[in-house]
Parts: sequence; structure tokens; C-alpha cells
Amino acid sequence: MGRSRRTLPEELLLLALDPATGTTAQPQSLDLGLAGAQLVELALAGRIAPDGDRIAVVAPRPTGDPTLDCALELLRRRGAPVRAVHWIGGPRLGLRQTYLSHLERCGMVHAVAGQMCGVLPTTRYQATDNAISREIRARLDSAIRTGIPPDPRTAALAALAHAVGLGKHLYPGNEGRSSRSRLRDLIRHDPMGGLVAHAVMDVQNGAAAQPRRSPAPAGRQAAPGGRAAAEPARGVPVQPRRGSMARVVAH
Repeated sequence: MGRSRRTLPEELLLLALDPATGTTAQPQSLDLGLAGAQLVELALAGRIAPDGDRIAVVAPRPTGDPTLDCALELLRRRGAPVRAVHWIGGPRLGLRQTYLSHLERCGMVHAVAGQMCGVLPTTRYQATDNAISREIRARLDSAIRTGIPPDPRTAALAALAHAVGLGKHLYPGNEGRSSRSRLRDLIRHDPMGGLVAHAVMDVQNGAAAQPRRSPAPAGRQAAPGGRAAAEPARGVPVQPRRGSMARVVAH
């Protein structure tokens, strides 16, 4: 994969970055969105594909992007398709910081050191060229305004932006209500983006910890309350995400 094109995680992070404050909108759900954006980017690169509600590796060769290749290798090591909701809900410590640092190395943002309450060290990130963020935003605006089905990359970006709650950041207030609704509707234009976006929302709603199961076979020991004891979930262990950056202020 060449580096002439920004990846979806990078674009999602740039969309979430507030140019005035240097903080990221929706920080906790954004962490989930970045993990989901990696899946979509790998699918667009032909490395993975949806298998029902699971993700299967179809071509394990590297993409040339170290962060994406790390995710691809972790998926490959699973040996079997992984439920998207489990992958996104699994631990991804430092993913947001990894992408912020990458954007800084690429010259798209610069770090501004500061302090919280005059004591705690913080780091804010300011875009060095707001034209990049405006170009990304313009793609979403065009898809919303024209109603023409967008390309898969833009459709997936819209789906992820909706899933992590960026709609109210991008299109605030009552005047942005119709735009937020149309942003949500764009989720249907990319199957992989839709799968991942719904998984992101399921994790936020707690559905990742309660996968749908078939009725228990006869003789299985029942848990208290008459329910069959649940088996361990396949894929990545589910752990609720928290803000992963110790030094980055993201309100």
C-alpha cells in the first residue's frame, strides 16, 4: 500500500481533531472507531473480508503500513475468523497516540506541550494544514448534499464518523439535524463499513459482552437463574475501552 493516500484511521482522527483546542472529539468512542477503521482499510487493501459478522484474513501479505500490518498479523494469529465486535472491543492501548504521533511525523499536526491545573503535563495537537481536514470534510459534505452514492472509502468514513458520534461535532445544533441524519444513512453504501460501524455501536451499547448464542444442548449445566452457562467468546477478549493516552488531553 503506498503512502500517497491517507488511511481511514488517519482521516477519522483528523476529522475528530478540533482545530481550535487541539483536542479530539468523542475520545472514548474514537478509540473504538480507529480500531474499526483499521479493519475497513485492510478490507479495502484486499487483506481481509467479512464472513458473516466475523472478519477473515484472505491475504496475509504486508501492506507496507506498520500499524495496519500489526493489526493484520494479530488477526492472522487468531487462526479463525474473529467477530468484528470482539476485535473492536478488545484492548488497543495507545492506538490513538500511535496515530497522533504518526500524523506529527508526517507533518500534518504538531504537538503543543502544556499543563492541566498547572501540574499535570498534557499534549495537544494542532493541524499544520487545515486544508487537509477541509478536504476530508468536503467529501462528507458532498455525499450528504448531493445524495449521490459515495465511493466505498468515503461511505466507510461516514459510517465510522456516525458510529463514534462525530455527527454532532461536524454538524452541531438543530440546523445540523438533517445532515446528521443523512450522515447516518450513508452507512448502507459500504458493506464492510456498515459491519464495522454497527460493531462499534454494539461495543458502546454493551452488546459485545452478550453475543447471540444458540439454545444450549441437552445436558449442559445451567447457570444460576436457569440460563445455560456461556462459553468463552471466540476472538479478542472483550474489555471496555477507555481513553488510552496518558498525556493527551481529549475532551
